[in-house]
Amino acid sequence: MIHSETNTEKLYTALDQVAELIQEKSDLPYLEALPEGGQSILDNESTVQLTSEDQQKMSEIIQSAPLLDQLKAEEIRKAFQLAVLKGMKEATQPHHAMTPDAVSLFMGHLVEQLVIEKEKTQVLLDPAVGSGNLLTAVMNQARVSIHAVGGDADETLIKLAFVNANMQQQDVDLFHQDSIATPYVHNVDLVVSDLPIGYYPDDQKAATFNLQSDEGHSFVHHLLIEQSLKHVKPGGFLIFLIPNFLFETEEAQNLHTFLKEEALIYSLLQLPKSMFKNEQQGKSIFVIRKRAKGIIEPRQALLAELPSFTNQEALSDMVKNINEWFSSYLKKEQ
Repeated sequence: MIHSETNTEKLYTALDQVAELIQEKSDLPYLEALPEGGQSILDNESTVQLTSEDQQKMSEIIQSAPLLDQLKAEEIRKAFQLAVLKGMKEATQPHHAMTPDAVSLFMGHLVEQLVIEKEKTQVLLDPAVGSGNLLTAVMNQARVSIHAVGGDADETLIKLAFVNANMQQQDVDLFHQDSIATPYVHNVDLVVSDLPIGYYPDDQKAATFNLQSDEGHSFVHHLLIEQSLKHVKPGGFLIFLIPNFLFETEEAQNLHTFLKEEALIYSLLQLPKSMFKNEQQGKSIFVIRKRAKGIIEPRQALLAELPSFTNQEALSDMVKNINEWFSSYLKKEQ
C-alpha cells in the first residue's frame, strides 16, 4: 500500500528543507533558520540573501509547499511543531521544551468549557509563550473567538511564535520581553501557560512580589503565577501546566497562602505517569480563578488523575465528568 503524504508532511518537508538551506548558507543554528524559512514560505521568496543558484533551489522548495490558505490551521501547526522539535533536539536548552500535543489540546478543551460569554471574543494571555505551540493549539481547539497575547524573554522562541501564528493566520500579539518585569497587559479574560521551572535572576525585581523567596533567588514559576493573577480580570480563569512538586518545595506554604487570598482553586488534574520518563518530571494541569463578587466557590477542588491519552474510552468518561463538574458551578452564575 502506497502512503500518500499528508498536507502536514508536505509542509514539514518544505519547512525543513528551506531551514536547512538557510542554516547551511548563513551559518545559523537550525532553530534560528526555521523562522526565516517559515517567513520565506509566507513571502514566497527568501528572506535571506542567497546566490542565484541557491535562490533557484529555494524557489523550487517553496513551490513544492502546499498553499497555506488551503490548509487547516492544525495542519500548519503540526508541521511547524515537527520542525521546531527537530531544532530542539539539535540545541537542547532546558527551557526549549514543548508541551505535548495531547496536553495542549486538552487545555484547549478546558478553555472552551470555562468561557461563559461564548459569543464574545476572549483575550487570552500566555506569559511564557515559547514557540507558540500551546497557544495556537488552544486557539485551534477551543470553539470560541480568541485574541491572544504572548510574551517570552527568548528571542529565538518569540520569532518562532511570530512565524508560527502568521502561518496559521491567528490573531496574536507577541512581545519579546521578560514577562515578570514587564506588566504589559491588563484585564485579559484567560491565562494559559506551560510554566517554565527554575529561578528568577533579578532579586531586585522579585522583591516587589508577594511570592519572593525568603532567601536567594525566587522561583520564576511562582512569580509568573502572581503576575498572571495581576493581568487577568476578576473572575478570570488561569490554566497552568505545573510540576507535580509545586506544593512540596520550601516556598510552597507562601504560594498556598497567597493563592488562598487571591484566587479560588478549581482543579488539579494529574497527567498520566506514562507521559514522563520519571516521576520527578510529572506534571499536572492546575485551574484557578481570580476572586470576584458573585462567584460560586467550589466546596472542594476537583482532584483527578487523568487516564492515558491513548485510552479513548476512559479519557472520554473523564472528560465528561470534568465538563459536568465545571458546568455545575458556572451555570449557577449565568
